[in-house]
Parts: sequence; C-alpha cells; structure tokens
Amino acid sequence: MSKRRGFRDGGIDQRGENSWRLRYRIGGQRFTKTVQGTKTEAQKALRDMLHAGDTGEHVAPDKMTLGQWIDHWVSIGCPGNKRRKQVGQRSLEGYAQLLRSHVVPTLGSRPLQQLEAAEIDRLYVSLGEKMSPRTAHHVHTVLGACVGAAVRTGKLARNPMLRLAKVPSPAEADHGKVLEEEQLLALVRGFKRSALFPIVAVAAFTGARRNEILALRWNDLEVGNKTLRIERAIEDTDTYGLRIKAPKTERGKRTIAIDADLLALLIVERERHLRIMAGVPDGAAVDLSLVKLPAEALMFPNPPGHDESFSFTRLRHPRNMTKEFQRKAKRLGFSGLRFHDLRGTHETHLLDKGMPVAAVAARCGHDPAVMLRSYAKRTRKADASIVDVIGALSKGALA
Repeated sequence: MSKRRGFRDGGIDQRGENSWRLRYRIGGQRFTKTVQGTKTEAQKALRDMLHAGDTGEHVAPDKMTLGQWIDHWVSIGCPGNKRRKQVGQRSLEGYAQLLRSHVVPTLGSRPLQQLEAAEIDRLYVSLGEKMSPRTAHHVHTVLGACVGAAVRTGKLARNPMLRLAKVPSPAEADHGKVLEEEQLLALVRGFKRSALFPIVAVAAFTGARRNEILALRWNDLEVGNKTLRIERAIEDTDTYGLRIKAPKTERGKRTIAIDADLLALLIVERERHLRIMAGVPDGAAVDLSLVKLPAEALMFPNPPGHDESFSFTRLRHPRNMTKEFQRKAKRLGFSGLRFHDLRGTHETHLLDKGMPVAAVAARCGHDPAVMLRSYAKRTRKADASIVDVIGALSKGALA
C-alpha cells in the first residue's frame, strides 16, 4: 500500500521528453503545473512551489499569455511601479504601440508564468539591430512596468526582468540647440510679421511647453500682476483627437512672471480678439472694456480656414504649428531648430545668468535634477564667464 501524501506533499509525472507535470496541494487546494527541463529542475520547481506556499507567496498556475496580460495592463491604464496610477491617454497609446509592435510578435504567445529572462535578452538583441538604442530602452522601460504590475498583482511569483543579462542603454538624448542671446532676439524679431509671433515670443521668454502655450486662455493672464498661469495643456490622441488635459504632475501647474514687453504684446493680441468679438475693424474708436470674451477663449486658437468664421475656442493643432514654425525658422537661417529648443534656450540662459536652479525649475515646471541633466547646456559665453571666475579665484596663486 502506498504511503498517503502529507498536506503539503507533491508529485512529479513525466509527460514527455524534458516535460514534467507537477501536482501539489496548498491550503487545501490542488494545483497542477507543467514545466520544461530536466527532472532535477522539475524537482527544484516543485520545492519552490511548496516553499512559496509556506511563505504565503504562492501564485496559482495560470495559462494567461504575455500578450493577454499586455492587453489587460493597457486596459487598466498602464499603471507604473511607483505611483500605480493610470497614465495619460497619449502615453497609454504610445506604450500600447511599443509593446504590440515590438514585444507581442515575438513573445506574445508565451505563457506569462513561463516567461524567462533569456527570452527577453534575445528579444533585446533583435531589437538592437533595427531601432535606436533610446527606443529599445523605452521598450525595456515599458515592458518592465508591465511585467512588474503582473508581479505586484500576484500573476507572477518572480520577475524575469530582474534577471536580465543586459538591458538596452538609453544613450545620450538629443536635447537640441541652445541659441545665443543675439540669435534668440534675431529669431523672435524675424517672426514679427508672422501670425506665430506672439506664440514664439511666449515660448522664448517664459520657457513654457508648446502644448501648454496652445492651451492658454485669456483668463490665465493677470495684467496687474504681470503673470501667466499654466494650468492645462493640449493632448493629441488617436482615440479622442485634440483635447485639454491637466499637467502630468502638480509642479506643472505654475504661475510665470512675465516682463513688460511681453505683457504689452499679449494685451495687443487680446485687443485684436476683442475687436473680432465686437465686429469692429482695427483702428476704429470703440470702448473695448464693454466687450467680453468667452470664459474659455484661447489666446492662440486655431486660425479660421477659407470661408470659416473665427472661433475663440477651437484648439490649434500642435504639429501643424510646429511645421509652420520650422519652415519660417529655416527661412530665417535657423535650419533644424525645433520649437522645443526655445524652452531649452530659456532655461539655459537663466542658469547661465546665475538664477537659482530651484527657481528656474519651478518656473518651467521641471524636477530640478531632470532639468540639470537634460537642459543645462553651456553657451560659449557661459564657458568664458566660468573661466573668468576661476581666473579671479586663482589670481596670484599659480604664478
């Protein structure tokens, strides 16, 4: 008569060459799992299962594939490992595209609980042959968050991402160009006769992001205090098209002090909108204080097309604006300049002039460490200033 198994005992049956079925009980429940490998490896797997039952870390066998888990993770908003919150729609669509384009075709059919680090290593090698290192690193980051969520929610007992032999390097990001002061002034002046002039001026002298600028409303301008409030941004999504969203973080909501010249420019632009609202031409004598704009009137709405009436609330498409900016900038001699480079230029000049890092970061809605790592590029003037300072410190000491 065979001996009756103990409460936590298990058994192993061979199902084929290098294929074993594990049978065991935990907490009164029976479980069955098939593993591949040698008998020794199967015995170790069984011991690990029973030990996990003792420590409360056991994960019930599940036939869900990696592809199915990716679909589920996307459906719940791609929560990350730290904040565990749903990401914005634009980010969600980007994460889904990365995983479905580069991970699912290779590993999507693999059972999630059988996913091995070596398989992910081979995937990264193949990705490295057809994409930039930065994109491959982005795939790794998103896949890590996705698999991490599976571990956190009890779908996986161990995280294969922690056993990778090598992860894709992010390489150095392209932070674009930083214009010298004379170049920046020449660029802004070159846009004076363009409809983009006030938009370029706001970007150059506030450091605000493109999508934040295009979401500005006239009630965000405080004339008496000479400030602009940044409280929202445009989001361009495949699902919803253009729409308004809140900043990614609380530091993105901020109030920016502006100089008298920029304030005067915005007042002139607002007056133009008031005249449109009142239906009176430029130069006509009229008391504009009696005219009210809609509460959600944008500073820089989408310009009307042929036979279209002016809309105060129609969102301007960010990519179209960027293309228009780049064409004009190229004609002015600034080929390859990105609209986002105005933000980096603004931050860099403030830092070069000795403004505190925390103050510049708060003005631009940045984490101070990220700002320094990403944008603190030195102009030739700043390098010369540093040499002058060092020279004054060392004067007489090295003679």
